[in-house]
Amino acid sequence: MNGTITTISEVQEGTAKSGNAWKKLTFAIQTEGEYAKTVAFTVFGEEKVDNFMKFNKQGQNVEVSFNAESREYNDRYYTDLQAWKVFTIKGDVAEAVPVGADDGFSKASDLPF
Repeated sequence: MNGTITTISEVQEGTAKSGNAWKKLTFAIQTEGEYAKTVAFTVFGEEKVDNFMKFNKQGQNVEVSFNAESREYNDRYYTDLQAWKVFTIKGDVAEAVPVGADDGFSKASDLPF
């Protein structure tokens, strides 16, 4: 999905019931086209959040690769779009920007950053 980053939330941190620390942030993009939409994505994990903050800013044109996940709670469904790769778009070309995210297909040790 392509668009311009309009919002980057404050980083949220906490500790899971298992005792493991976690870190996440939410960012939103405005899509392009006649019927532009605002779409929010979540970046979860310390390395992913740190890389996102290092390489991205408001107003930047990006292409986002993500996984969609829904959960049911009290007969209602909640959907989360988890970004795993963000490309900076310069002109007509998308340039890879490391997010340090897991695409679900490769291991972190396979990543070049």
